[in-house]
Amino acid sequence: MNLPKMSTTKPNFLYAKLKVSLACPNHLNQQFNPTKPNRVWTSDISYIPVNNGFVYLCVILDLYSRKVIAWKVRTRITTSLVLDRLQTASDKCKPAQLLLFHTDRGTQYTSSEIRQFLDHHSLTYSYSKKGYPWDNAVTESFFKYMKKDELDRRVFKTTQEVTLSSFEYIEGFYNPKRPHSANNMLTPNQKEQIYFESL
Repeated sequence: MNLPKMSTTKPNFLYAKLKVSLACPNHLNQQFNPTKPNRVWTSDISYIPVNNGFVYLCVILDLYSRKVIAWKVRTRITTSLVLDRLQTASDKCKPAQLLLFHTDRGTQYTSSEIRQFLDHHSLTYSYSKKGYPWDNAVTESFFKYMKKDELDRRVFKTTQEVTLSSFEYIEGFYNPKRPHSANNMLTPNQKEQIYFESL
């Protein structure tokens, strides 16, 4: 019937290896357990639906204790949101030695303003590989459980409602009450407190 021959062999695909850009180095390399506080901070921004669209929650975590050291909800996802939280974290924690700040490659984190802030405060930037959330797994996990335990259980109408809910979860539950296996089942506040009391 002059039908074309149908191929029965599986084609070979060449998968591109994930590469780290020289402009966005990954210094963390999934080493999620520093031995002291204020050695590695991680950050990310999550979308939260409200009646008229979305609001955005930015958090900064200290990997030593898994503690949220700075957070904020805003109606716009901008570089100034990250800068504001970085300034708050720096003023609050006053890191005395070199500190690694690890994030994904969102434009808010790769902007020249953020890099200038990090350089001015002697902080080293580190970025996840492109499209590879496992490089920032601790922060991704934080948002996963926050949404599961708190945000996805509610319907928000305003930014103020999201802010109050975030405060209740982070300051009222996550930091003071939620145990972590990475902390030997201590809460973030407990692990941090034990470290500073031992000095």
